[in-house]
This record gives sequence, C-alpha cells and structure tokens, in this order.
Amino acid sequence: MSISTNDLKNGISLDLPEGLFQVVEFQHVKPGKGGAFVRTTLKNVRTGAVIERTFRSAEKVEQAVIDKREMQYLYREGDDLVFMDNVSYDQMNVSPKSLGSAVNYLIEGSTAVLQIYNDEIVGVDIPASVELVVTETEPGIQGDRVSGARKPATVETGIIVQVPLFVNVGDHIKVDTRSGDYLTRV
Repeated sequence: MSISTNDLKNGISLDLPEGLFQVVEFQHVKPGKGGAFVRTTLKNVRTGAVIERTFRSAEKVEQAVIDKREMQYLYREGDDLVFMDNVSYDQMNVSPKSLGSAVNYLIEGSTAVLQIYNDEIVGVDIPASVELVVTETEPGIQGDRVSGARKPATVETGIIVQVPLFVNVGDHIKVDTRSGDYLTRV
C-alpha cells in the first residue's frame, strides 16, 4: 500500500528497498528556495539499526502493515519454540533465531507479542522484566557482605546473570529483559 511522505507518522512501518523500517521521528521542511522535503529518522525493524533519510515532499513510499499477535509460548519442539495465538488458538513453530535475545527470557506459559510481516517474524515485544528461577550458582558465604559484590547465576532459561552474593539456587529473581541485568529478588 503506497502512502505519501506527507502522511508519515511516528510508528508507521515502511517497506523500503533497504529493508523494513519504522518511523521514529519525522520533520516537514519547507526551505525558502527549492521544494519541500521530509527529514526522517528510521529504525530497521529486523536489525534495530537507525538511519537518517530525506524524502521529497509528496513522494510515494510503500507502507508495511505489521500484524502484532499476542501469543503464548507453550514448549520447545526440537530447535523450534511452539507458540499459540491467544485469539485464534492456532499454533506456530518459531525459530529461536527470529526471536533474537527475547528467547533468553521466555519460559513456558509466558506471553509475547510477535510482530509478523508477510509470514516473517520481524520483531518480538516482551515485558521489560521477567521473573526467573535460579538453577545454578555458588552458595552465598555467611558474613560475606561486600557491598555491590556479584557472582554468576544460571537461570531456568540457560542464561547467566550477575547477581548479589545472597542469591541462592531456587530463588526467584527479576531480570531486566533489555539489559539482562538482575533487578531484585522476588
């Protein structure tokens, strides 16, 4: 579906020759001399790279309609993760590669919003933080209260998180999904 660059809004997705982009910021510019143009900041939906791009005023660009589906992660099947659509109950096998780092924070029963364009997963929205169970870490040493000291802990999804010394195996911890940092014990 073609739209005019005059109709651009923040959040609109565009299918450009360089790839699939989302408009982060746009500005209509009408100089004293010459034609008007639209200066944009675009974010690549697949890679996250940000580019600056200028379009002529009223230039036609291809709008990409990205379908956002709330889905529940059910289980692993071979290498794939099986998700169920919360509305239609359709199941879908998803490669961990198309989920990016979100795969490190998904546990069975958790919900994610999959962004789908032409049957391809182009993005995943997960909560800003998740609760995970510590499966492996060194035991905390009694009396060791060094302020800010950290130790590695493996959580149920298999990733390693730096946690304070008082965290033990079996503890539920909250982890920031954007940075992978420990937030608090739950």
